Amino acid sequence: MKRMPHKVDVLVVGAGPTGLFAAYYAGFRGLSVAVLDSLPEPGGQINAMYPEKEILDVAGFPAVRGRELVDRLLDQAAPYDPVYLLGHRADDLTRVDGSFVVTSREGAVVHARSVVITGGIGNFTPRPLPAARSFDGGGIAYFVRRLEDYAGSDVVIVGGGDSAFDWAQALHPIAGSVTLVHRRDTFRAHPGTVAAVRASTVDIVTGAEVTRVHGNGSMDAVEISAGDTVRTVPCQRIIAALGFTANLGPLLDWGIEIRNRRHIVVDSAMRTTVPGVFAAGDINDYDGKVRLIAVGFGEAATAVNNAAHHIDPTQPVFPGHSTDVPAAA
Repeated sequence: MKRMPHKVDVLVVGAGPTGLFAAYYAGFRGLSVAVLDSLPEPGGQINAMYPEKEILDVAGFPAVRGRELVDRLLDQAAPYDPVYLLGHRADDLTRVDGSFVVTSREGAVVHARSVVITGGIGNFTPRPLPAARSFDGGGIAYFVRRLEDYAGSDVVIVGGGDSAFDWAQALHPIAGSVTLVHRRDTFRAHPGTVAAVRASTVDIVTGAEVTRVHGNGSMDAVEISAGDTVRTVPCQRIIAALGFTANLGPLLDWGIEIRNRRHIVVDSAMRTTVPGVFAAGDINDYDGKVRLIAVGFGEAATAVNNAAHHIDPTQPVFPGHSTDVPAAA
């Protein structure tokens, strides 16, 4: 059966924090909105990669866990009933009668008068752990969604960046044991986090690699090789924090200017080179760009306000402050 197209004022492509705030702000401006994302749940990289990690640079929150921030953004947008199209990758963008038609790989069709792209780093895929390719059982993860799933387990973390050390620091109080394995002697992680992990019970093994996973159906141990030395350690859970590859995929064919195949070029109004298409958050680029969640929130408001003016030029870019709106009865 053919699906009926969704018709909205603004389509937000990307359901990370910037996209969720854009959904709220579009509703605040009286615009109907749909949010499309290739991931099966809202939150973007936060929910996929560090839902339990504390974020320290969001205004008004001395510290807020990633999952909590996403939940609050969803609550903020909820009164305006945004349409969420999750598990849909935006593929094609065409211009029809002064508006846009965006279709997803999965078959959704959205007619929008304006588009705001908030896709973060685009589609991202974790780099695989070679030793895990021959292991058919469970226990290997590339992102930690719930810390409690690791309680009491022997955990091996592979990697030397911020994610590896963040998970080591978070898990060592609740896991049975934590071993961190890195192929180099130096780390890319923040020095303060490295120092905290070194001072903990985490066993840090450098100049080494996980070369084999043992287990029949479920994992029970791994082999760690360092030169000619091989040691076997108990392990029921592996976290492969080896980074990821990212690309903008079909967005590269949307006719908008993209710098180094990674970032969408915008002006101070968050306008792309295609009139009516805007971009906010980590995906955009301009002179002096700073990639922080807090900056993305401001860019989302700028993009939506200018989208509102694009849709109806009689509407001002600045609508006034939210405190000017009468409280609900």
